[in-house]
Amino acid sequence: MRVALQVTCVNDAMFPDTGKAVVRLLRRLGVEVDFPRAQTCCAQPMVNTGYLDEAVPVVRNFVDAFAGYDAIVTPSGSCAGSVRHQHALVAERSGDPALADAVARTAPRTYEFTELIVDVLGVTDVGAYFPHRVTYHPTCHSLRMLGVGDRPRRLLEEVRGIQLVDLPQAEECCGFGGTFALKNADTSIAMGADKARHVRDTGAEVLVAGDNSCLMHIGGVLSRQRAGVRVMHLAEILASTDETEGESDGPVVGERAGDIS
Repeated sequence: MRVALQVTCVNDAMFPDTGKAVVRLLRRLGVEVDFPRAQTCCAQPMVNTGYLDEAVPVVRNFVDAFAGYDAIVTPSGSCAGSVRHQHALVAERSGDPALADAVARTAPRTYEFTELIVDVLGVTDVGAYFPHRVTYHPTCHSLRMLGVGDRPRRLLEEVRGIQLVDLPQAEECCGFGGTFALKNADTSIAMGADKARHVRDTGAEVLVAGDNSCLMHIGGVLSRQRAGVRVMHLAEILASTDETEGESDGPVVGERAGDIS
């Protein structure tokens, strides 16, 4: 099975360890993973702000870069949701039947990370080891747009050594919402503060989620509060084993997600 990693803009620029963790885990599960270097943005920022015409060349680049793969995996419910639900709107807007056909081929083969593992590979126990107290935040697009349901929790519950605790009011938005955090900063900060308070109430050492954009927002609040809670992408926890648990290169300035092999 040939799988292409769509690493996402925010991971490429700021969280390269997440892309590396996806590749490491999938290869451990016997999956051949490629990184198409022609990939850029999924076009979500343009679509969400109403620039559908400007999104057309971005979507065209996406379908060209990811053509021919059995599946496309992305460690982001937000970006997976854009491909599956927004690309068709952009293709229709373009009036290009060839683009619409290409989108119809790539969109159904695009999976959020946990969807690929649970639904396509049929795995819930990935052999992970992470002996820490952890709470999980279900991000809005993964929860509402994709409907990933309990897949992330099913994977976490199989991790050896983990103590998984429920997050109060887990399904409430963290307040990030992409450009929402810029356009409505006061509201975004208040929502982030509420989410951080609920995280602190769990006594968790680690907050986990499937989107680094949300973790960046909540983690920023927790950091300023000196809460002592670290944030980690789900892929990094699932990629941890007895030998690797606790190891992290951390953000590397200038490192590109293309250098994951």
